[in-house]
Parts: sequence; C-alpha cells; structure tokens
Amino acid sequence: MATRPQLTGRAAVLAIVVCAIAMSLAYPIREYVAQRRQIAQLEQDKAREIAAIKALDDRHKQLLDPGFIKRQGRERLFYCDPGQKCYVVMGESPTQGRNTAGERKAVAKPPWYETLWDSVKAADSGTGQKAARATG
Repeated sequence: MATRPQLTGRAAVLAIVVCAIAMSLAYPIREYVAQRRQIAQLEQDKAREIAAIKALDDRHKQLLDPGFIKRQGRERLFYCDPGQKCYVVMGESPTQGRNTAGERKAVAKPPWYETLWDSVKAADSGTGQKAARATG
C-alpha cells in the first residue's frame, strides 16, 4: 500500500487562499480599529468641550446677575452702597487668600540672582527655612 503525502495540492491551494483572505482582511480590520479609537477620542474631546462651554455659559449668566456683581464689588473691591459706612481693617490678611490690587503692586520679586545668593548664604549659615522649621 502506498502512503499518501501529508500535503496535497488541494491542501496547498486551500492554505494559500486562506492566507490571502487573512492578508486582505488584516489592513481593513486594522483601519477599523484605528478609526474606532479615533472616534472614541473625538467623543471624549467633544464631551470635554461641551463641559467647558457649559461652565462658560454658567459664568456668563452669573456675570449678568446684578446681585452677583454687587457682591463681588463689595468683597473684592470694597465698594459700599450709598449711605452705608464701610470699614477696612488694615494689617489683616485678606479673606480666602485673595489679594487686593494694592497688595499686588507692593510685593515685588527680587531678581533671580539675589534669591539664589540669599539661599546660598542661608544654607551656609544654617538659617534657611528648613533649618528654622527643624529647630523650632
């Protein structure tokens, strides 16, 4: 009895056809996955932009409210209504870490080289901020 070969002509043709189909489908599938990923990214961007637009719209509505404008004028600019006595206590820190326009002008940053030299001197003498915290 003669033994049949493991790979026949029909099997070889079938293997080539299957490989050709797989190769022809690989690129479209890869493009499909890439496009789905891009669509998901664009949807996230769209949701983020819609949230930003909503926040800006809310801020716009808030700025159109006369009560909000009055409250901001009182809190930030220390405005008073006509006939009302207002007092500003000097020397105390502003509420909630807000700086007034006068404070912003008064605080001037020294040049970078002075800051660097001061930190070198403080490190050499042991009087820096970290040294003061460690001893205090």
